[in-house]
Amino acid sequence: MPDIDVAATAARIISNIEKVIIGKRPQLTLAIAAYFSEGHILLEDVPGVAKTMLARALARSVGCTFKRLQCTPDLLPSDVTGVSIFNQKTTEFEFRPGPVFAQTLLADEINRATPRTQAALLEAMAERRVSADGQTYVLKPPFLVIATQNPVDQEGTFPLPEAQLDRFLVRLSLGYPSREEEGKMLTRLQKGHPIDDLKTVVPAEDVLACQEAIRSIHVDEKVMRYILEIVHSSRNHEDILLGGSPRASIALFRTAQALAAVSGRDFALPDDVKKMAQPVLAHRLILKPESRLRKRTASVVVRDLVGDARVPITDKQKAAAEDYFE
Repeated sequence: MPDIDVAATAARIISNIEKVIIGKRPQLTLAIAAYFSEGHILLEDVPGVAKTMLARALARSVGCTFKRLQCTPDLLPSDVTGVSIFNQKTTEFEFRPGPVFAQTLLADEINRATPRTQAALLEAMAERRVSADGQTYVLKPPFLVIATQNPVDQEGTFPLPEAQLDRFLVRLSLGYPSREEEGKMLTRLQKGHPIDDLKTVVPAEDVLACQEAIRSIHVDEKVMRYILEIVHSSRNHEDILLGGSPRASIALFRTAQALAAVSGRDFALPDDVKKMAQPVLAHRLILKPESRLRKRTASVVVRDLVGDARVPITDKQKAAAEDYFE
């Protein structure tokens, strides 16, 4: 296991982001857990709740190259991946890399791009590489795609297909701030935006070390069975047309490891699985039409799946309980 304190590294990043985003520590913790799990993040919420600001603040907090891609209906796949341009001096074509070659890519309002352009991100998100003009280019790690979309405004948008949604490790929503938090925000914005002064607090090497360290977090066999029970029950649920795939099981496993490490533990608990179930599974499930007519939502179904699964007690928990009562 790499010699790095994952919890301390995560705390530095979260504290830095909180200079810009107020009162959203639970969502920030989930976002960092996804980042350390080598996954991509979909921020879905109403306009004006700092989705883009969160992505920019995270990118500024780590020492990684950053590009922003404003998705529009006229955006082409080559605007994402890059294009070959003829050099008259050398009489050869030269490849000009697109914004996807950044270590952190913000795809703002991704559902405003056409399906053809959305699909240009599939290979990069799944395999960390880009194929263009017969050549394959490996993307520099750590590679992260943060996409935002507005679920309310559907005019002139192209909903992400299920295959693309499955590429996102988690889907998060920030929600409205409280009255007190919004008051603090107004005070901070009075003389300028705090993101303009945001500094890098963690180098890219530390992010890579954290991503490697996550893989060494112990996951008890009972916790593994708990993960499998939740995902497999989604495939037979009466409200679900298409349940979680093996990718969903891997995502739940990896994010549980990451959340444990961010919390300062070297082992995962069933509670870590519970906390990650909603952001990992809800966007991957396809409900039956009749279930949607009955106003059932994926979030409610995931809550039912977690509630129906029997929560195990691991050996680590038993040992901790025995030490406590002694």
